[in-house]
Amino acid sequence: MVRATAVVGLGRSGISAARLLHAQGHTVWLLEQHRTPQLHSTAAALRQEGLHVQLDCALPFLEQLNPRAVVLSPGVDWSEPVLVQLRRRGVPVYGETELAWQTVASTPWIGVTGTNGKTTVTAMVSHLLQQAGREAPICGNSGATATELALECHRGRHRPDWVVAELSSFQIEASPTLAPHIGIWSTLTPDHLDRHGSFAAYGAVKAALITRSAIPVLNGDDPEIWRRRHCWPTARWITCRSGAALQPHRQAALSIEEDMVTTPSGPLFRANVLSLPGQHNRVNMLLATAAALEAGLEPGGIAAGLRSFPGVPHRLETIARHQGVAYINDSKATNYDAARIAMAALDGPLVLLAGGRAKQGEAHGWLEGIAAKAAAVICYGEAGDAFAAQVRQTCPQVVCQRLQGLEEAVARSHALALEQGAPTVLLSPACASFDQYSDFEARGEHFRALVQALGEPTPRANPEHPQGYP
Repeated sequence: MVRATAVVGLGRSGISAARLLHAQGHTVWLLEQHRTPQLHSTAAALRQEGLHVQLDCALPFLEQLNPRAVVLSPGVDWSEPVLVQLRRRGVPVYGETELAWQTVASTPWIGVTGTNGKTTVTAMVSHLLQQAGREAPICGNSGATATELALECHRGRHRPDWVVAELSSFQIEASPTLAPHIGIWSTLTPDHLDRHGSFAAYGAVKAALITRSAIPVLNGDDPEIWRRRHCWPTARWITCRSGAALQPHRQAALSIEEDMVTTPSGPLFRANVLSLPGQHNRVNMLLATAAALEAGLEPGGIAAGLRSFPGVPHRLETIARHQGVAYINDSKATNYDAARIAMAALDGPLVLLAGGRAKQGEAHGWLEGIAAKAAAVICYGEAGDAFAAQVRQTCPQVVCQRLQGLEEAVARSHALALEQGAPTVLLSPACASFDQYSDFEARGEHFRALVQALGEPTPRANPEHPQGYP
């Protein structure tokens, strides 16, 4: 009997991985621990394609199946005991991103990771390459799954010039040979500690990708990344400060000098070519520019691409203006640090909507941001009680209300904004979405619908002008 390859997880990435393996001639078992009518329908369709599908299947079933290899969806914990045992016995266990890498490794990859900023940097790098005439699709944690792209290549579609992959810590830990030509690391703050166990372990996963990258591009303004500078002596470092700020330890590949994006050889273009707000977006711009230069683009073309970059949905995205109040969707802010950065990028006073499923992390900087920028905070969802207690204790001058969900929060936010003279309502949850939504995109789309239901919406604003100004 031919030993099968097992794919764990009947989500989008698991299905695309199973289809790729099947196309490559493998016998494939697709395993899913849940059973719902929708999963039953999906399983029936996949069986018609020649895949074996087992629903309501716990991970220990892998021992019974005795697979030749196991491919994991990103949500499956790498440290599950049965997976550890299989690896010890020499059974290959890896993620669907690793499978894609093995299939498309002949194409140069740009791998982007970071606690915050990686989606914007990924989109920006792809945009710059595309504007310069290179085919550079996005895959991984945003865009297509990595194996969807790999399956297109396997089926005979011509290979792209570059693969631009947004890579989460979950995807990196299960991709032990993934080695991008250019590896970008945007930020490092505590996140996913329930999965990785400690901040040190989480940082080590990110660092492993950079160590395997031929050309590391790193944020010298992030203290935790900078602290690891001796690990990568040939890295390209960026800083929004003067390049002298990184010396004598490292020379900045890109810095901002007198409001010019500058290399050690001289200025390239003005730093205001990107209209997205906030210092963090200047960091994103420098990281993307450094990667684009390494990919062979000319400074003039990079500047033109940055001017036309439209931003990314759910990241400081203006939804509408209603009776003088701008509604900003920052649903992607799934941790304290991301929400702190969002508040710092906007003018106050504002009404903040925060809540969802809380993550481990340090709330001090987030609370400082609330004290500095918020006239009012509405706390909702699973974390609502804990958030309200923190805000009331630390920021007693800020109006704080506890409501059930986003629907109630949006309805109340408009009256609060008018009462407090706040021109902005900001959804920046500082939480995962999984208490009430499938993902942050679903949360952001619900926010969009609720805001547009407040009144006659204006045309969707250009994300280059998140305050709604021309």
